[in-house]
Amino acid sequence: MTARPDRLSRSMLYVPASRPDMIEKASRSEADAVCIDLEDAVAPEQKEASRSNVVRALTTLDFGGRTRMVRINGLDTMYAYRDIIDVVEPAGRAIDSLMLPKTRGGDDVRFVDTLLTQVETKAGTGHRIGIEAQIETAGGFLWLREIAASSDRLESLIFGSGDYAASMRMPLASIGEADEHDAAYPGHRWHAVMHGIVAAARANGLRAIDGPYADFKDAAGFERACWTARAMGFDGKQCIHPAQLGPTNTAFSPPADQVAWARSVVAAYEEATAQGRGVVAVGGKMIDAANIRMAMTTLRRADAIEARTKDGNR
Repeated sequence: MTARPDRLSRSMLYVPASRPDMIEKASRSEADAVCIDLEDAVAPEQKEASRSNVVRALTTLDFGGRTRMVRINGLDTMYAYRDIIDVVEPAGRAIDSLMLPKTRGGDDVRFVDTLLTQVETKAGTGHRIGIEAQIETAGGFLWLREIAASSDRLESLIFGSGDYAASMRMPLASIGEADEHDAAYPGHRWHAVMHGIVAAARANGLRAIDGPYADFKDAAGFERACWTARAMGFDGKQCIHPAQLGPTNTAFSPPADQVAWARSVVAAYEEATAQGRGVVAVGGKMIDAANIRMAMTTLRRADAIEARTKDGNR
């Protein structure tokens, strides 16, 4: 099995492929990842022409340490295969991953994998482009297990509440936001699909990313959505406006006191192990193997964030 890259993905900023000015600004933003969107953000009459904007941006702009993504159109449209060919052939060396919207099953991912292999071989891309699968339909939810295990190229599962609500015929006033229907439901309406995405991602070594929040002026609501996703185990969240990047990075970064606690737990465990003791206590609390695993996860994330900050590109 090919090792998957360990990318920092707290914040993923969408920019329309039809707006070169916005792509240029995104390349210098606070985002961990920039996704140039050929799908929903681009009008049908502009889709084909916008591919050249994607190629130009990827081959001329310096994105620093940010992950460079391109969201293609869905496989149920006439645009998808040319999105891949016309963008990857000339710019594949500058693409980290392709995002596949409305992923319906493992065959969708395998199709993109096969086409990418052919295009990369012809173009001599020189590296393996990843795939990010959006879970936005009833079929995507039902086939999560198969999607998550479908390809070594797959790097993340991403929740899309807007299209998911449409597919499930669930009323939804605005993407990502709570409304009167949430108030009427005795629980969290998206819990099943979000928990399923995280579980499928973790079982297959993938990242889990929450979808966007449409009202970028609703700072309080957006922060609640970030903290909910973080509590459920997501690695990051998609953003539609630069103003959302700071709060997102904060929500999905371990706070300083949590990092200090994790370091003390690991240090105490290593000391106890060296002395042949099987039991260790930190701050009056007994520490077991599960605590150590959680602490190591926190430290790996903190180290990744520190490395990104020091690379001079943020």
